[in-house]
Formats: sequence, structure tokens, C-alpha cells
Amino acid sequence: MMKKQKIDVISMGCSKNLVDSEMLMSKFAAHGIRFFHNPDRLHGDIAVVNTCGFIGDAKEESINMILSLCQQKEDGLLRKIFVMGCLSERYRKELSDEIPQVDCFYGKFDWDKMIDDLLPGQDVPTCAKKSPLKRYISTPSHYAYIKISEGCDRKCAYCAIPIITGKHRSRKMEDILQEVRDLVQQGVREFQIIAQELTYYGVDLYGEQRLPELIDRIADIDGVEWIRLHYAYPNHFPTALLDIMNKHDNVCKYLDIALQHISDGVLDRMQRHTSKQETLTLLQNIRRKVPGICLRTTLMVGFCGETEEEFRELVKFTKEARFEKMGAFAYCEEEGTFAEKNFEDDVPESVKQQRLDELMKVQQEISSEICQERIGKTYKTIIDRKEGDYYIGRTEFETPEVDGEVLIKSNETDIKIGTFYQVEIIDADEFDLYGRIV
Repeated sequence: MMKKQKIDVISMGCSKNLVDSEMLMSKFAAHGIRFFHNPDRLHGDIAVVNTCGFIGDAKEESINMILSLCQQKEDGLLRKIFVMGCLSERYRKELSDEIPQVDCFYGKFDWDKMIDDLLPGQDVPTCAKKSPLKRYISTPSHYAYIKISEGCDRKCAYCAIPIITGKHRSRKMEDILQEVRDLVQQGVREFQIIAQELTYYGVDLYGEQRLPELIDRIADIDGVEWIRLHYAYPNHFPTALLDIMNKHDNVCKYLDIALQHISDGVLDRMQRHTSKQETLTLLQNIRRKVPGICLRTTLMVGFCGETEEEFRELVKFTKEARFEKMGAFAYCEEEGTFAEKNFEDDVPESVKQQRLDELMKVQQEISSEICQERIGKTYKTIIDRKEGDYYIGRTEFETPEVDGEVLIKSNETDIKIGTFYQVEIIDADEFDLYGRIV
């Protein structure tokens, strides 16, 4: 019987994909299917790959993973391969034609279809087909990601996400709140609130932006010690959210808000529906209303038509804005997007790479200076894991997997994973901090 077989679930891409994998694994558990998540070695039965299809590098990584599994299947080390997620949602037919060794390609949310294929001929109760409230958590047990919506209505010129995931769909607020309560009961203390576009939350369900209310209500749940916000959008930013940050100590003074560029010309071509002055005013307002906030952003170089002057404007902005955290990437043309249909990808790849390297060098210097400024200060810090001679933790200003970390010598004291400590910062490099328990 299928219940005796083993399924390896391999998650690729972003944290939103990880939540999808966790929900799928929750369904597996509800049906008695044994599974392993991102295993060090495959278990020989079925591999399910949750692919990413956001940009070229992510697509290539997903395809390489599929091809690697196909080779293992050919070698007799694996019986079946199932592929799901963004890449499969968008290119199901093309992938099926090109990689026939895969047994089945599913869309992004074809979970019930996969269950039916795994348990052919079995009478599956209707209740078991519904995603259980009790989520399987693949992260360390003290933190979890909460996805509050699917899809996106923004339709930026360069982005394929709306093509893949469709229009913005908010989850009901009560469902989200119940999920948080259930996870608190499971021992989760830190919550990363994620969506393709956080700030649009509620518009489709309630006719208005309801993110501030949602965060306010999550913060009131007993046992929630940290809430961190990811992937806000600058246009129509709900400034009431800043009041919620000040109201609750457990809402981290951390905001991930992707700006992409600062030049009016580039922003217009990107269809970002904002301007340089509006962006500068927003940043000034955020920093004024929430002193000490940690801002993370993402910037893009080499978008269609980006001139040297526009790039210099971006570099100057980066130096002046002094983002505590920043990521950047070079524009990669995505088929089906507005940019692919209407603009020429005319910035040479070598120029894109030079601009990316220069921008990241600027940010590295800023990050190093900011980290040095934190030496001598004490922060509430959660411990994620132990690695070699160090316990690895984070303050409210670091999100898992993405930002720098706090390293604490393991001989400091008897430190417990998933516990908060007061940590004094005693040293720093470009991105990481070094501390001791006080």
C-alpha cells in the first residue's frame, strides 16, 4: 500500500513556496503518507519537487534538480517523480514534452489531484481533502511563515508572478488568526508574515486594506513574541501599519519593502505606479514614525533602457538611503510580461553585472558601517541552531535565511535552541554580528 512507501518532498525557491510544501505535507500526514522534507538522501519511492519559476536562475536550478532526479530514476534509485509549483504551473506542457521521465506534472495548487493519484481507488473522505489547520512545520520549531494571500494585482512590467499565480486573493482574517493560535500551541513563537504583496491584503475580501488590523490582532495573541513583515509595496502603503509597530513590542521594527529603482524614468517603464519623490517621502515618513526601524529593500539594475545616468541616480540613492538590509539583482527578461512584449532588453549582460557588482559593493560598505554601530549594544536575540563553535541567533532586525546573524561562542553558557536571550554585541563584520549572553 502507498502508506508504506516514502515520499521525498523537495522545496525550491522562496518562503511562499515553502509554505505550499508544508501544506502539502500536512495533507500527506492526514492521509497517512510517510514523507521526508529536503532529505540528505532520497528514499527510493517518489520524489515531489516544488519548483520555482520566478527568474532565469531559479528556473535553471529547478530544471537541474528535475534532471538530477531523472538520472537517479534511470539508475533505479527512485521509482517516480512528481513536479509541482510555479515552473510546472507555467510550463506544464513544455516540460512534459521535454522531460518525459517525469511521471506527472501538477500545477501550483493541485494538491488534491496528487493525493488522488497517490491513493488510486481509495475512498478518501471529503474532510481529509481539506487542508488541515494543523500545519506541518519544516522550519525550526520556534518560527514559522504565515502566508496571508496568493497572487498579485500589481502587474509590474518585468514580473511574471501575476501570470503564474493569478490575481490577488486574501485569506480570511479569522483563518489566519486561527492558524497563528494553533502554531502557538505547537510551540511557535516567531512569525514571518509573507505574501507576494502584503499591503494589498484585504482589498479583495473587505473592500479596503486591512493589514494593520490583521497585524494588530495577531500581536494580541498570547504566545506571539515576534512578528516580522515581508514584501510590502510602496504605492498606497498603509501608514497605519507604522502605528501598529509602535503600539506592540512584539511587532518587530523591521519592514521588507521592495523599491526596485529610484529613477522616475525607470519606475515609469517598470509600471511601479510611484515616483522618486513619493518614494523619498515614504521612506522619510517610515523612519520618522518608527525610529530605529530596520528597512530591507530589493533593487534592480539593467532594466530595459536603463541609462548610465539613471544607474548613477540609483547608486546615489542607495548611499543616501542607507538601507540596513538590501538585495539586488540584474534584470532578466521573462516571457509574457509587459516588458518582454513592449521593450527591448538592451542593456548588455556585462554592463548589468558591472552595475550589480558596484551596487552591492556600495551596500556592503553601508552594511559594515551599520554593523559596527551596533557593537556595545544589547538586543533580545533568539537562538536558531548550533554550528561548530557557535550558537547562531537573530535579533528583531534579522529574518531567517536572508539576513546576517548573531554568532555566540558555544562555551559562553548553557544556551537552548528556540529561546530568547539578551545578547551584547562585541564584534561585527560586513553582515554578521558576534555577541555574548548578558
